[in-house]
Amino acid sequence: MTLDAHLVVTRPAFALDIALEVAAGEVVALLGPNGAGKTTALRALAGLTAMTGGHVVLDGGPVHELAAELRPIGMVFQDYLLFPHLSALDNVAFGPRCQGASKSEARRTAATLLERVGLADHAAAKPRRLSGGQAQRVALARALAVRPRLLLLDEPLAALDAHTRLEVRSQLRRHLADFDGATVLVTHDPLDAMVLADRLIVIEHGAVVQQGPPAEVSRRPRTDYVARLVGLNLYRGTADGPRVKVGDLVITTSDRVEGPAFVAFPPAAVALYRTRPDGSPRNVWQARIDGIERHGDNVRVHLDGPITAFADITPAAVADLDLTPGQQVWASVKATETHTYPA
Repeated sequence: MTLDAHLVVTRPAFALDIALEVAAGEVVALLGPNGAGKTTALRALAGLTAMTGGHVVLDGGPVHELAAELRPIGMVFQDYLLFPHLSALDNVAFGPRCQGASKSEARRTAATLLERVGLADHAAAKPRRLSGGQAQRVALARALAVRPRLLLLDEPLAALDAHTRLEVRSQLRRHLADFDGATVLVTHDPLDAMVLADRLIVIEHGAVVQQGPPAEVSRRPRTDYVARLVGLNLYRGTADGPRVKVGDLVITTSDRVEGPAFVAFPPAAVALYRTRPDGSPRNVWQARIDGIERHGDNVRVHLDGPITAFADITPAAVADLDLTPGQQVWASVKATETHTYPA
């Protein structure tokens, strides 16, 4: 492992205690709700937040007692923090100069990196002349210029508009694939995490609650936060073969599990009816509409009943069913649309 860290930061009313291992060439994304400790973890790795315990080891050598500027770490901040009075070239050259490189050597390094991120033609531009996407790439080049063994990215795409974000995300993925050190990324955006990261680590209340490849975390969420993040209804219950008892409701599934289990299904799998549906075997329960809101091209209906659930239906279906908040409806999910796994 390039990075082996145990981060302990204790404050009044908050404690962070997580372990991180990241291999060379691997990109790990830290996800979690506001206040979970993601940015605290990133700043602790960088040496910008003091730790009350633990360690940070890079390539087998401890660095947690070193000052931030002495750690072989590059960081891209959410707002990039480029020096406004320096050109793009001199922003990137700043790190090598601080490490003792001559001005000409630092500028050669910077020019090579700017060419690598596609900004050779903008070397003389000041930050105010750069677009958001260009500034992000300069910040990445500046972080890479110090030849770090660990690259830290704090919400690197958050400041970009939706169109620019799509393009820069794709470019960033290519640049990270060429980086031979470890990368730790903090983001609130699940799409950023899914596209950029090889592995996700989910933090809640200062502790790791789930980790794994993006596809596995998406398929088997283990907390309500992760379920919302990946767009699933999630319940914990007791399984007896293909049936899972969740509160007073028994959900029939297409999987067979015994004992404590999670059962999940997407909101799009929930069908709504004015009267109890007949037909093929399915899970059916009565619920009250707790809210209706636009959700992308569809409408998300909040349901309250033996289980709380989200249902995604078309605007035409809302009109046909004449749905309103407070109304009683019947909800159903086919067993084949559910997924059950051990808790």
